Amino acid sequence: MFKSFLKKIKESVMSVLPIFAIVLVLWSPLVSFVDLKTKDIIVFAISTVFLIVGMALFSVGADMAMSPMGEMVGTGLTRTKKLGILMTVSFLLGVLITIAEPDLTVLAEQVGEIMNGTVLIAMVGIGVGLMLVISILKIVFNINLVKILLFCYMMMFGLAAILLESGRGSLLAVAFDSGGVTTGPLTVPFIMALGVGISATVGGYYAKQNSFGLISLCSVGPILCVMLLSLTSKGEIDYSVPDYTAASANAFLGSFLGKMKEVGLALALIVVAFLILQFLILKLPKKKLLHIGLGIILTFAGLVIFLTSVSIGYMPVGYEVGRQISSANKWVMTIFGLIMGMVVVLAEPAVHVLKHQVEEITAGAVSKRSMTISLSIGVGVSIGLSVIRTIFNFSILYYVVPGYLISLLLALFVPRIYTAIAFDSGGVASGPMTSGFILPLMIGMAEAMHGGSAVLNLAFGVVAMVAMTPLITIQVLGFRSIVAKHLRQRILIKRIVAADDEQIIYFNARGEKNGK
Repeated sequence: MFKSFLKKIKESVMSVLPIFAIVLVLWSPLVSFVDLKTKDIIVFAISTVFLIVGMALFSVGADMAMSPMGEMVGTGLTRTKKLGILMTVSFLLGVLITIAEPDLTVLAEQVGEIMNGTVLIAMVGIGVGLMLVISILKIVFNINLVKILLFCYMMMFGLAAILLESGRGSLLAVAFDSGGVTTGPLTVPFIMALGVGISATVGGYYAKQNSFGLISLCSVGPILCVMLLSLTSKGEIDYSVPDYTAASANAFLGSFLGKMKEVGLALALIVVAFLILQFLILKLPKKKLLHIGLGIILTFAGLVIFLTSVSIGYMPVGYEVGRQISSANKWVMTIFGLIMGMVVVLAEPAVHVLKHQVEEITAGAVSKRSMTISLSIGVGVSIGLSVIRTIFNFSILYYVVPGYLISLLLALFVPRIYTAIAFDSGGVASGPMTSGFILPLMIGMAEAMHGGSAVLNLAFGVVAMVAMTPLITIQVLGFRSIVAKHLRQRILIKRIVAADDEQIIYFNARGEKNGK
């Protein structure tokens, strides 16, 4: 385990240091692009160290507990051969895990002035639960993921049109963001492994493809539910920018205790559900339970440290950098957003879980390296486009509608497994680093350029953009593999046709070689 932890530390350092280095360069006397207090930089540096440790602990814990738990639950429930039990338990697990997702709590607090936070969390939980049931049915009956997504996105666009017509268009960005934050660091490893367990048990030719796609559907459900919730909102929609003041010692303690409560609740719900299933169905040996228990402790410690570091060090710095960078040239701002997006996605905890699982299930056909490059480019483009939207002040629908249409069009031409991986990647990429660093950065930028009243329309929606662009880049990766395979086949056929007859070797009935 210690060797695994050191390996995760190395991965975390490579992921997080680029963000720290960019901020440090912008602040340094040689560049002096942003003016940050020395205290803020010190807190930012300390937070970076703890963030690296937290990410490593979480990754080890997810490998030991969250992924095995999800896979065992999926396998155990499927072996009961009772579809009703499988669907009911999946719905309850989806609701419970989502309600306790720390990322969702952060979003609910951010929009509490315009939408009841408790109701928002409940609606998002119901959305995930329902979509998880649909995902299970997709695996059991081998339903094409693209058909389900096409239907869901048509509903989404229809509800968006109704919201615009009713004067509630400013809530669209919040609705789209709710789909991104739902699939956070706790939800992703558990739900992905659940799909793997069910798909492996059901079997069939499309077992590998069907093991993906759960995250994508669980991201769409909350968007639809929050859109429906937005239609019922009444009164003036007035948003106030949160207080991003750098943390004091008391604030640090308060944040740490708050994150312990949030993460503890999240893990408690998952553990209780798992123990009930263990008693009724799974019957795992004590040694395996102890191993999972240790993994849960590491997951808890890692997430608390990670989320506290983001809240204390990264949110205030992100907000201040965004506010000050807004005075730069528009091209400089756009390039800055592009670079930040490319490096921030590397620090998302759930991204590491996805890359590992993709490489393992595809037997290396889709490598970690290709996934990293595709995700990095996709998220970089999404932040760059979000900066452009903030500069020129236009609706997120100008991005979302054509973006999803392009991704659905690509889904008609690429292998099913690439489509499923692509739509899962979108949900995974939009994690706590996006909501904890990029969102405050965009809030600071929007407030400085257009005032606090524009933040709801222009800053929110960046999480949705981060969730959307990987759909296209990963599918382009799949399209490229098809083209490359086709070209190799054509070259091989040409070589065979052009081969000299003298080079052809014949074998007789006894397997002896004869020349022509």
